[in-house]
Amino acid sequence: MQDALPAAARELAAAPGGRERRRGADDSPDQEGAGTPEPIVAVHGTIVPVQIATLGDLMLDVIVRLEEPLVRGDDVRAHMRTGAGGQAANVAAWASSLGASARCIAKRGDDATGELVARELAGHGVELVGPVVDGATGVVVSVVGDDGDRSMASDRGVAPTLAPDELDAAWLECDVLHLSGYALLREPVSAAALLAARLARGNGARVSVDVAAWTEIRAFGPVQFRELLDTIAPDVLFATEAEWEMLGGAYLTAPTGVIKRGPRGCTVVTIDARLDLAPVEAQVVDATGAGDALAAGFLLGGSLEEAARRGLEAAARCVARVGSLP
Repeated sequence: MQDALPAAARELAAAPGGRERRRGADDSPDQEGAGTPEPIVAVHGTIVPVQIATLGDLMLDVIVRLEEPLVRGDDVRAHMRTGAGGQAANVAAWASSLGASARCIAKRGDDATGELVARELAGHGVELVGPVVDGATGVVVSVVGDDGDRSMASDRGVAPTLAPDELDAAWLECDVLHLSGYALLREPVSAAALLAARLARGNGARVSVDVAAWTEIRAFGPVQFRELLDTIAPDVLFATEAEWEMLGGAYLTAPTGVIKRGPRGCTVVTIDARLDLAPVEAQVVDATGAGDALAAGFLLGGSLEEAARRGLEAAARCVARVGSLP
């Protein structure tokens, strides 16, 4: 089976720009979820570290795990955790924990929240770059039920104001650039993401996109979002089943699609292969960030199966504890 990711010398499942139609996955509900990975990739007997850059949001992640259902106008007990989060930050932290060199490109405020999340991300071995400006760092609140599933409410703060002229080309010297789908839904960060993809490709990198929440895509416009994806021409596209269906997965043109199927594992689809993998068993405590852990594991490379299994192992570690970081 063909190699899945580049990791400096490996190709990312298909030739760049290979834009052909593929069949879609089975339809089902929207949820993310699924170790011990190989932190480096051996190419022709040479050990090659993977440099992964992510672009998107760095936010304060507030996770509320309820002990009982919410009661309107009253108080209930819950366990809470706060820390760094946001899709781009999560993927970078998990990639670093799995052995990659990781860089997160994000705009944040100069407030106490920004200092807290930057310090925590650095503690996970991630190089954080991007402008720090007068304003508020984003916050996302995840309310987790007793089944581990979660609902989120987000205030992205200054993150969507990242502009193309605030990028440094040196930040895009990487093997893989992973774009958060949230970064495609607002301006000017969408223009910054498009420029980042061009700069990364100019350095020989491959590009992956996680399409983000189906509710956001529905509000933005699925057709318009697909047009952005066609412009970026990602080598790998990550999506939940609901996102895949909304965007018309059968007609998406990324050479490799990774459909996150929550408690049913994941499906990897290419022009000539389909691989269905069961999840790694784990007690589900909190599903927050599981899809980001899966993406990070997949992006480290290897064959399609190796990459997907590594991602599922990372996701299993993620759901077994409260919080989105390793």
